[in-house]
Amino acid sequence: MGRSKNFKRGGRNNTRSQKNWSELVKENEKWEKYYKSLNLFPEDQWEAFKLACQAPLPLTFRVTGSRKHANEVLQLFKEKHLPNLTNVIFDGDHIKAPMELPWYPDHLAWQIDTSKKVIRKNEQFAKTQRFLVIETDVGNISRQEAVSMIPPIVLEVEPHHTVLDMCAAPGSKTAQLLEALHRDSNEPTGFVVANDSDSRRAYMLVHQLKRLNSANLLVVNHDAQFFPKIKLRADATNKSGMLKYDRILCDVPCSGDGTMRKNVNVWKDWNTQNALGLHNVQLNILNRGLQLLKDNGRLVYSTCSLNPIENEAVVAAALRKWGNKIKLVDCQNKLQGLVRSNGISHWSVYDREMNAITKDSESTKSSWFEPTDAEKENFNLEHCMRVYPHQQNTGGFFIAVFEKTEDFSEDQSTADKEVSRSPTAPQPGRESLKDTNPKKKAKLPIDAIDEPFVFIDPNHEAVKGCWDYYGIDDKFDKNSCLVRNATGEPTRVIYTTSPHLKSIIQSNDDKLKIIYSGVKLFVYQRDDIECAWRVQGEAIPIMKHHMKSKRIVNANMNLLKHLLMEPFPTLATIEEKHLDEEFVTNISKLSSGCAFINVSRNDENKEDIFLPIWKGIKSVSVMISKEVVHELLYRIFGIETSRTDNNSKERIPEAKEST
Repeated sequence: MGRSKNFKRGGRNNTRSQKNWSELVKENEKWEKYYKSLNLFPEDQWEAFKLACQAPLPLTFRVTGSRKHANEVLQLFKEKHLPNLTNVIFDGDHIKAPMELPWYPDHLAWQIDTSKKVIRKNEQFAKTQRFLVIETDVGNISRQEAVSMIPPIVLEVEPHHTVLDMCAAPGSKTAQLLEALHRDSNEPTGFVVANDSDSRRAYMLVHQLKRLNSANLLVVNHDAQFFPKIKLRADATNKSGMLKYDRILCDVPCSGDGTMRKNVNVWKDWNTQNALGLHNVQLNILNRGLQLLKDNGRLVYSTCSLNPIENEAVVAAALRKWGNKIKLVDCQNKLQGLVRSNGISHWSVYDREMNAITKDSESTKSSWFEPTDAEKENFNLEHCMRVYPHQQNTGGFFIAVFEKTEDFSEDQSTADKEVSRSPTAPQPGRESLKDTNPKKKAKLPIDAIDEPFVFIDPNHEAVKGCWDYYGIDDKFDKNSCLVRNATGEPTRVIYTTSPHLKSIIQSNDDKLKIIYSGVKLFVYQRDDIECAWRVQGEAIPIMKHHMKSKRIVNANMNLLKHLLMEPFPTLATIEEKHLDEEFVTNISKLSSGCAFINVSRNDENKEDIFLPIWKGIKSVSVMISKEVVHELLYRIFGIETSRTDNNSKERIPEAKEST
């Protein structure tokens, strides 16, 4: 996908937005009175808590990809950037060095607690910012708030798991779930179903997740409270013929008062009614998730709110409803290094004017109130996790981990509602009750596809020649290729998806509102060459394990560097410079069209480079984006590039070797 919005470069409106930001008053008398009354931490910590809530968030990011690939990017950051960001003095002040998040697995998450002014004006920080932008563009780094990384970690996803993300947009947590699925497997047998109730947000979710190039992703658009049952083929292990999930993430819509460090409007909009109004929706989503969970499955309920009405009260209501069929998991031994507090069992309920109310008060819900003494003994709400902003300079977050110990049938009322409700019924937004108001139909992104998913015969004229041309083996499931048009004919793009998702798509096309699935496999090029279809770059992480063909040509590092730096490389020039004579001999034997180069790194700790190329009559060029070119030049050859215009045929003569 394109650049993460959190890494946007400067623009002419930045000054105005920064001015407005500073003018907003970060005070709210009712918020202060309410949270002081809860006694969430010792009284002498209140000022530190409030000051943290008023301060801007530090920049945090995580390195993504396969183990080898992620470790290479991490080492690049640690060797080329970290030393130059340590012991920096700016305007007479000592600038904090970046720090590793100690609780994130494999040392892959980092925090930079530095002002935007320093990042813009200090040369070394500016270089790091450029590095982060490029690596984000190509999907090697994800900018994500630190506390947002916690729920996917404690969900503990494995490559064989079926996973449901019930409220997935904007998608940073969903990306983590997909990464976990692919961590130790190029082609996992599990999959992730990512849902969001808002159609525009669902399409934007696709933008966030496309860069992961996963065929094991299905994006759907439904109200999470009434998420539909998905049909499967019944077998010995699934006699009901209905899909249940090994792992479910319920990161539910909430009042968002844990995000006030970045969403400053929370300060002026905060009131007790927000949490009271969202409580029922949150509980409905949690209960629906628990119904869809497998026996011994794991569900994580989380919010970016600190309000117990949205947190412990919801968790307690679910425990009250399902009894010993579910339990809370104690995660104290997980995430070593994360400072967190236990869940609470005592809280008061207040109306909009901050008057205390009781269960006997008018228009109340019993589930708002703290559990009874007997329930407190059984529920173990202390197993929930609370992360406060002042504990380690983060946002605020709440996490509860459930395990299902015994299966239970659905309420008939839920099943009835599921049928009667529209699959796109409005659902409150994460940060405000305003989202529950009627809306005009949202304008979808310009590249949104609203077409059916039609699977094609592997012997179809359009694809049957591709199998031999590219040497694609029989281990690749050729029955899982599809097109997205009403005719069902391959015209411009052919996709591939997981065989398990194919079954779901075909069995539920009348019930699921499917937004996206599949990775672009073949794109139509031209019909005057041997094969009219070229392999799309996003499918290469999958297809490179299935191709054995003369169209894969070995190349050396000198040639790779030339192809990356020269916008119009010719075979004659490559031959004249003696860059790779064996390559010239082998590539000259091939007909015009799509081919691939494989460059050995001669290092067991680093992945080989496998890239698509276009073999012309007299030329050969890599078919990758400008961003990927810049990333490879820097990561492999230490060549720094400057940000220029958007010309896709940009030359790199001004590039310089970094020291």
